[in-house]
Order: sequence, then structure tokens, then C-alpha cells
Amino acid sequence: MSGRAGRLGVGIIGAGRVGPVLGAALAGAGHAVIGISAISEASRDRAEAILPGVPILGIPEIIERSELVILAVPTAELAALVEGLAEAGTWQPGQIVLHTAAEFGTAVLAPAASRGVIPLALHPALAFTGTSMDLARLAESYVAVTAPAPVQPIGQALVVEMGAEPVIVAEDDRPAYAEAITTATAFSRSIVTQATSILADIGVEHPGGFLSSLVRSAVDQALRETTRQPEPDSLI
Repeated sequence: MSGRAGRLGVGIIGAGRVGPVLGAALAGAGHAVIGISAISEASRDRAEAILPGVPILGIPEIIERSELVILAVPTAELAALVEGLAEAGTWQPGQIVLHTAAEFGTAVLAPAASRGVIPLALHPALAFTGTSMDLARLAESYVAVTAPAPVQPIGQALVVEMGAEPVIVAEDDRPAYAEAITTATAFSRSIVTQATSILADIGVEHPGGFLSSLVRSAVDQALRETTRQPEPDSLI
């Protein structure tokens, strides 16, 4: 438990690219990260690099100690994890539980919600690197918030504390939201990979660096054009 009023004891399940960064962002807002689960050596190293001094704990112990539990696990593992912990009686009434999967709203947390937890689905629209530089990028990002109406302000407040901008996405719209995220990410990677390969074939050294400014400026221009107001039709 955190000792400051309004602050939460945060437990993180999953030490991939996302969980430790969100934990560090919340720690920067004054919350106390009480533990993180990490299995592989790489995930342990990542947790220590981004959350130095935070203990590596087992999942039941993290949930027992936490007021806010972040489920930052692979999408394919999320439903089984939530249900298994519910069947084991691990979830605690009144505890906030949020997941970070783009595809799901809060329905996937139903087994935990039936045990009295507050369910949230938060997805940062950001390609995480799993390093501390993600903290600065998170502060420039938007986060999709899906939650029952009475607790939406909790999700929005957590996002603001992370330094990002919350955007409400309805439960039924999460599949379309995930499709948009996947399309943007996959298309960007595919185009950059193809272009750098062509430059490498003609002998350009460091093709990624060569294209960096071009790609960033082209994307920025495309994004500006999507928000530009259409010009009125000419009367002549």
C-alpha cells in the first residue's frame, strides 16, 4: 500500500515492453510500485533497468499486495490468466485491475469483475521499445480508455498521471480500434523495411538513418492532412 493519500500500491504482471514503462510512469506520479512478475532473464533485466529496486514477485503475491494491478501480458494469454486467478480466489474486491491489450475492452475481465474488482482497459497508441525513452514518448501519446461509465474517470485520471491523453473507446468499438492500430503499425514497418532494403541493395550505408527524416516528415504531413478542415466549395 502507498503511504500517500490518493496514491496506489501498483503491481505489474508481465515485464515485457509495456508493463515496466507504465509502472515507471505511475511511479513518477507518486504511486508505489510494489512488485513485478518476470520469468525470463531478459524480462528480469528489463524490469531492473526501468524499475530499479522493485522486487520480482509471484503473481498471487503481487495481487495480494496491490490496489492497482496492471496486466501487461500477451493478448493470447490474458483471458486464461484472468479466469484462472478468479477460480483460485486471488482477486480482491475493490482492487483496480487494468489490461493493456488493444483487442479487448473490459469484458475479458468479467471473471475478475465478478469478484468485485474495478475493471479497466487502457491501451497506449505507441510502439514500445521497452526502454526508458518510452516514458518521454508516452507523454506525447494518446491512450484508449474502455471502462464502465461510473469508473471511466478512474481510467482517465490514471492516463493523465502517466502524462498521456485519454480517449474513450466504447466496448463494442475495441475490435475496430485494434484493427486501426494493427494496420498503422504493420503498414509502417512493411514500407520502411521495403524502402531500406532497396537502398541497401544499391549500396547506401545506414539506410534506416538515411530515411529517418523523410519518413518522419512524410508521416507528420499525412497526419496533419487527416485533421485539416476541408476548403469550402468555390462559388465560381
